[in-house]
Amino acid sequence: MKKIKYLILILLCCGAIIFVFESYKTYFMKNTSFSSESVYLKIPSNTTKSQLLDSLSNYLIDLRTFEKAANKKEYLLNIKAGRFLIKKDYSNNEIINSLRSNNIPVQVTFNNIETLNKLAGTISKKIEADSASIVMAFNETKFLNELNLNEDSVFSLFIPNTYEFFWNTDAIGFRERVVKEFDKFWNDNRVEKVKKINLNPIEAMVLASIVQKETPKVDERPTIAGVYLNRLRKNMKLQADPTVVYSIKQKQGFDKVIRRVLYKDLRIKSKYNTYYVKGLPPGPIVTPDISSIESVINYSSNSFLFFVADVSNPGYHLFSRTLSEHNKKKRQYTKWLKERNIRR
Repeated sequence: MKKIKYLILILLCCGAIIFVFESYKTYFMKNTSFSSESVYLKIPSNTTKSQLLDSLSNYLIDLRTFEKAANKKEYLLNIKAGRFLIKKDYSNNEIINSLRSNNIPVQVTFNNIETLNKLAGTISKKIEADSASIVMAFNETKFLNELNLNEDSVFSLFIPNTYEFFWNTDAIGFRERVVKEFDKFWNDNRVEKVKKINLNPIEAMVLASIVQKETPKVDERPTIAGVYLNRLRKNMKLQADPTVVYSIKQKQGFDKVIRRVLYKDLRIKSKYNTYYVKGLPPGPIVTPDISSIESVINYSSNSFLFFVADVSNPGYHLFSRTLSEHNKKKRQYTKWLKERNIRR
C-alpha cells in the first residue's frame, strides 16, 4: 500500500514538474531566433491569425508555443496593427506584451518635393497607406470644398518638417495630421502679417515655393520675396524662371534637369508659367521649407523689381530697380552661360 502511495506521489510530482516546465517554456523561455539586438515587426491593418504567424515564423524558435501562449492570453482575438519592437532573447510573454501595447512611431520627413504624387510616394514608404490612397484623400471633392481648395492649391497644405506617425496610419489619418500642422503653423500672428500684404496662407505658400526655387541662400530669400511682392503690387507679371522650369517638367517629366531657361520656354502655355499668366500660379511648385515661408511672411521691404544670378557670387543675385539697369547686369550672366556652353 505504501509503495502505491509513493508511486502516486512520484507521478504527481512528475506531472507537476512537467506542467511547470511546459508553462515556463510556453511563457517565459527565450523564443527569438534572430542574431541582431532587436527587430521591428510591421503588422498591417486587418491582419489575420495565419498572416501574423507567417510573419513571426522568420523570427521565432518555436511558433507552436507562441500560438499557445497567444491563445491563452487572448491576443489572437484582437491583433493590433502597427510597428512593434521585438528584442533579442524575448520570451513569448514579452513578445505578446510588446505586440499588444508597444506600437513604435516612425519619423516622417518631407521637403523640397515638386508634386503631390511624388510626396505621396515618399510618405507611402514610411507608413501603411499607399501612394494612390494618399493622393485620392487629398483630391477628394468634399475635402477640397470644405477647405475652399482645388487639386492645385491643396499642395499648399504641406508644411515641411519631421513628424512622428504610427506606421499603421491610413491616408485619411495622414491628411488630418497635415491639416492640423498647417493650422498650427499658420497662427493668428502669421495670418495677420500676410493679410497686410494682400495674401492668404495658401497664396503665401505658393509664393514661398517660388522663392525657394529662386535661391538656395536663406539670407537672400526675404529680398527675393520683396521683389515679387513689388511686382504683385504693380500688377506686373511675376516672370519667375522657376515657374517656367516647372511648366517644362510638367510636360517632359519631373526627373528632367533644366539648367537654362530659353526664350522659347517663356511662351509655354501653362497655368504655372508666370511669363504667360499674371499673378501667382494656382499651386506651389515645390514644398517650401520653413525659411522660405518665413521669408514671405517677414519679407525685406525694398524697391527692386528685377534680379539676375551673380556669377561672381554663386547662389546669390544682383538686384535692380529699373529694366535698363537689369539688362546691363544680365549680360554678365548670359556671357557666363555661353562660355560654359550651357544650352539647356
